[in-house]
Amino acid sequence: MEFAGALRQAIQASGLTLERIRHRLGQRGLTVSVATLSYWQRGRSRPRSRAVVTTLEEILQVPAGTLTELLDDPTPTAPPVRGGPGRGGLAAGTAGAGDRGRAAGDLWPDPDRYAFLVAQLDRSGDHRLERLGIHDVYRLDDVRRTWTLSVRTVLRAAGDDIDRVVCVHQTGPAKIDSGVDGQGPAGASAAGSESGGLSGGGLGGGAGGDVELTGVRYCRPGRIRAEDGLMAFELVFDRVLAAGDTAVVEYELGPADGAQAGAGTVGIGGGGGWSADGYERRFSHPVHDYVAIIQFEGGRLPARCYGFTADTSGAPRRRLGELWIGTSGSANLAVGNVRRGIVGIEWEWH
Repeated sequence: MEFAGALRQAIQASGLTLERIRHRLGQRGLTVSVATLSYWQRGRSRPRSRAVVTTLEEILQVPAGTLTELLDDPTPTAPPVRGGPGRGGLAAGTAGAGDRGRAAGDLWPDPDRYAFLVAQLDRSGDHRLERLGIHDVYRLDDVRRTWTLSVRTVLRAAGDDIDRVVCVHQTGPAKIDSGVDGQGPAGASAAGSESGGLSGGGLGGGAGGDVELTGVRYCRPGRIRAEDGLMAFELVFDRVLAAGDTAVVEYELGPADGAQAGAGTVGIGGGGGWSADGYERRFSHPVHDYVAIIQFEGGRLPARCYGFTADTSGAPRRRLGELWIGTSGSANLAVGNVRRGIVGIEWEWH
């Protein structure tokens, strides 16, 4: 959980009232009102003093770092793995408060382009959403030479008046531009396209070039931005959330109508052979439960399949172990209590 949820749990587990916590902080020379403590645990505001949060950890008797690591711009904590996106697979992530800092940007191969795209979207409620679960199903089809991605995300509001979440996907090889200065590529206008309805058989009208948002459930698409293999979009909930409310959103990505996953996109490389060799998700927020399923359709199976983690886009990969490819032609990876970093599946073809 992010800070508000972790603080709320720690307070509940301690059995202390907010007034008692305020009193114990005062004994240590720290003045924090009961109202402020209430705002912190509800996600209405965040502490500005790390010293206060360190003292809270002592008073609530939780391990050092339990709360301080969840303050803004934390360091990714997933174990290390090599190469980042752009190896032929599809990468995904969920944008949030930490994304405004370099820590989240380091999860992507082109941090400046990432920052440029997500800055055009409304992330005001992202830091007040707890990620209870994310389930990805990535399908590779060697008959139609294409791929699809289905995502289900379960969220819980840690504050009031939250109506959307922002998602980010890498849909093709990154194109690093030396002209990027944090405001976008030199001479570029607003990236991608924007759509709130059906267009050309999909949602977003091919916002990702050869990739589009092909369907959503339990929500509707908001603004969509895409550029050079990176796609970011808003999902607007079917109601405005209050603190404690939950929301489930589902969406699908795939090649735009008439497009195959060929060179420069995801799935099939030039020359007609499979080049896709991995799928990875980037976590800028903690997630309670993450499941990734890779479905190899069309009868062709890879020789071996592995789970892996990484701290950042450029960090070395560390394999978690070999994954069994069952008679259904699928492999899965389930991870609990993911903090920050990259988790994924990679495979080797015969």
